[in-house]
Amino acid sequence: MTARSTGLLVLGLGNPLCGDDGIGVAAVAELARRYQAPAGTVLLDGGTLGLSLLPFLEDAEDAILVDAVRGDTPPGTLVRLAGAEVRPAVEARLSVHQVGVADLVGAADLLGRLPRRLVLLGLVPATLELGLGLSPVAAAALPELVAAVAAQARGMGHRFTERPADAVDLARGPGGALAPLL
Repeated sequence: MTARSTGLLVLGLGNPLCGDDGIGVAAVAELARRYQAPAGTVLLDGGTLGLSLLPFLEDAEDAILVDAVRGDTPPGTLVRLAGAEVRPAVEARLSVHQVGVADLVGAADLLGRLPRRLVLLGLVPATLELGLGLSPVAAAALPELVAAVAAQARGMGHRFTERPADAVDLARGPGGALAPLL
């Protein structure tokens, strides 16, 4: 087995053109804005790229996938799945791009290259309809999801450092919009 050069991959998944399906991408952008990632960490906007993300997943010791996750709980509910729970979830519970993520995780597993620890964190979406922006429910739950990703990383031994408030404010673009960081 070859050595892996990425300690932690935080992979934001989803389509920002489909409402809350973009929650994974939004969460990783907000994580990058609010926290300094530890050395050896890759924060990646994976969008809906599916199998083209395989080299990134294969190269990671640990991985946190961040995405919208369908469930029976109310919209905005935080969902955490780990280890053997992840593959069935990406095959059945992710949103409109689930086939690409299922293929990604399945291919890494088939090749024996899954990260040693794999976690899926997400929110139950309120809407997956065509349209830009998160629903009010998802937007309100976004800080909780970002904090959960940072806490999960810390639990895996990858400590994110919170940026000072004035540094966070500088990361905002004109009109308070998030500046592109990834």
